[in-house]
Amino acid sequence: MKRCLFVDDSSVIRKVAKRILGGSDFTVIEAASGLDAIEVCAADMPDVIVVD
Repeated sequence: MKRCLFVDDSSVIRKVAKRILGGSDFTVIEAASGLDAIEVCAADMPDVIVVD
């Protein structure tokens, strides 16, 4: 399954995105900041990154 990293400081927006994208072929990983996103990518690079 493909993985999508969704980066947004709003937990509400992240939850909505996870619900929408999770219904497709993506496993959604959330990050609340750019620094968190860098840490996620350093550990295991996602297939797609969405940043607001």
